[in-house]
Amino acid sequence: MNPIRFLFFSSIHRSTLLHRSASSSRIQSHGYKKSTGSRNDPLVHIESQPPRVQLRFWTVPIAVFAGFMSLVYYNDQRRGLQNAEGNKRGVDDKGTGGPFTLIDTKNRVVTEKDFLGKWHLLYFGYTFSPDICPDQVQVMAKAIDILEKEKNRQVFPVFVTIDPQRDTPSHLREYLKEFDSRIIGLTGPVGAVRQMAQEYRVFFRKVEDEGDDYLIESSNYMYLINPNLEVAGRFGIEYPAEQLSEEILKEIDKVSS
Repeated sequence: MNPIRFLFFSSIHRSTLLHRSASSSRIQSHGYKKSTGSRNDPLVHIESQPPRVQLRFWTVPIAVFAGFMSLVYYNDQRRGLQNAEGNKRGVDDKGTGGPFTLIDTKNRVVTEKDFLGKWHLLYFGYTFSPDICPDQVQVMAKAIDILEKEKNRQVFPVFVTIDPQRDTPSHLREYLKEFDSRIIGLTGPVGAVRQMAQEYRVFFRKVEDEGDDYLIESSNYMYLINPNLEVAGRFGIEYPAEQLSEEILKEIDKVSS
């Protein structure tokens, strides 16, 4: 049955029962207030008077509103589940990529043309992240290692900072070498980083912390880029390294076959 119709008729039914119950209680039961201690203060009889007119007047609007909100909630839940499934498969609204000009950890200019002819795995993060970004860099490094050593497939890992104000080339270099020397670190002017993030539809924003410190909220996705600079997949934080390497291998084999 349609959710609005169901809630509408169930609300009418409940209001009828409440009205009958209120009428019955007026005849069969009494409420009392204790004496305050004065000799002339008898027990006072309290008889509830239900707002019969108001109850009838508000029944229909409340029922319709409740039904509407339930339908909205139901649709939101359904869209949320659909989006979650899409994100897990790496196929939902992942952007198309585009031209960019950034700087690597050795202060060399890097553009999208440097990615031509090779598979790359991009992760947008920042080095001052206390937990998620380090975990994801480890996952990326391990997945790349599995592909190279066990599957004989080469994919170049790339870390694109979303905090270029603090992630200078030298700082980024020191950070990434703690994980894997193969990871390419990219930074640059704020505008250039933001432009690249928009091409891949990467969300990020500053969240103020104590003093002048801040954290950054972000969408935390990895993007698989094929040799033609096309986005072949998008992967969220729910992917462990083993599963991530399997998904990447599937995409590579599609092109190779």
